[in-house]
Amino acid sequence: MVFSAVFTPTLNLAISSSTYCCRRRTSSTTRRVVTVRASSTEKDESKDKDASAFNPFGFVTDNPSSRNAIQLPENPAEDGNVGQMLYRIEDKGKEYGSYVKSGKLRWFVRETGSANGRRGTIVFLHGAPTQSFSYRVVMSQLSDAGFHCFAPDWIGFGFSDKPQPGYGFNYTEKEFHDALDKLLEVLGVKSPFFLVVQGFLVGSYGLTWALKNSSKISKLAILNSPLTDSSPIPGLFQKLRIPLYGEFTSQNAIIAERFIEGGSPYVLKNEKADVYRLPYLASSGPGFALLEAARKANFKGTFSEISAGFTTERWDKPMLLAWGLSDKYLPQSVAEQFQKGNPAQIQLKLIEGAGHMPQEDWPEKVVDAFRMFF
Repeated sequence: MVFSAVFTPTLNLAISSSTYCCRRRTSSTTRRVVTVRASSTEKDESKDKDASAFNPFGFVTDNPSSRNAIQLPENPAEDGNVGQMLYRIEDKGKEYGSYVKSGKLRWFVRETGSANGRRGTIVFLHGAPTQSFSYRVVMSQLSDAGFHCFAPDWIGFGFSDKPQPGYGFNYTEKEFHDALDKLLEVLGVKSPFFLVVQGFLVGSYGLTWALKNSSKISKLAILNSPLTDSSPIPGLFQKLRIPLYGEFTSQNAIIAERFIEGGSPYVLKNEKADVYRLPYLASSGPGFALLEAARKANFKGTFSEISAGFTTERWDKPMLLAWGLSDKYLPQSVAEQFQKGNPAQIQLKLIEGAGHMPQEDWPEKVVDAFRMFF
C-alpha cells in the first residue's frame, strides 16, 4: 500500500536506506526503499513549531503508528497496494470470535469461558469507532477466573455486518437497542448478568440500554465514557457531522487507531493497529456506518439521559467506575461528578497510566478491578 506524506518545511528529516521485503502470494522480492524517520530530538523540537500549523493530511503524518509506516519506495509503481496489505492482515484480530446470525444481521461475537462458569456471565460493549478486539486480554483472563464472557462488535463496527443505511438498519439508538436484545436472546445469555460498557456513541447506547433493562443486570461496570452533561464531544464526531467533510473523514482508513491514540498516552503497536485498521481498509461500509450513526446521534441529550438515569433515585444496582486517569477526551472530573449522583452505589476506581481505553492500555489493572467487583 502506498502512503503519501506531507511534511512542514521546518521538520528536519533523517533519511536512511534499508531493505524491505514485501511478501506476495506466489513469490517474494527484495527491493530497496528510502525510509523517512525523525529523531526523538527532532520530534520534540517540531511539536512546538508545528502545533498551530494546519496540515490537511495530519491524520496520516501526525499519527505516530502510521508515521512509522510511511515509506517512500524508489519505484512507487512497484510498491504494495491495498489488496496486498489486506492479504497480510486479513486473518488478524479474530481471537475467540465467531459469526452469529441474529435475524437478518450477522454479528461477530467473541466468547471465552464456559456457559457453566461458576462466577457468572459478563457482556462487554465497546464504543465508537473501535471494536470488541479491545477486550480480548480482559476476557481471556476473566474466563480463567471462572467467568463466561461475550463481547460483540456492534452492527456497523469491527467484523459485524455493516448494512447500507435505509436497507434493513438505519443506525438509530432504538435499532441498536433492538438488535442487542435479539442478539442476547440468540446467545442464550440468562438474566441477570454482569455488563461492562466503554466509550462514545454506541458505548453510550449500551448505557441507555442498561437504563431500560435494569432488571436484566446484576452489576454494571463502566470504563471511560461520557456520563455527564458537561462531557466534551471529541473532534472526530463533530467533524463527521459536517456535510461533505464528514464523508471525507469517515473514509480515513486509520480513523480507529488515530482515535485510540488520540485519547491515550501510548502509541499502538503495529500488530494492534492492523486490526483496528482492517475493517476500514476492507470496505467503505464501516466509515459510512459510523457517519450515519454519528449524524443521527443526539450526543448531549444522551449524556443528560445517562447522568439523570443513574442517580440515587433511579438506579439501585452496584456500579464500578474504572477510570483511566490519562484520558485525553474525558477529564477525571466527569467520573467524580457522576459518582456524586449516586455515591451509595457507585465505586470509583482510578487507573493510573491508562487513557480513554483502559482495557487496551492496562488490561491487567482492569482485570484486577473487575475480579474484586464481580
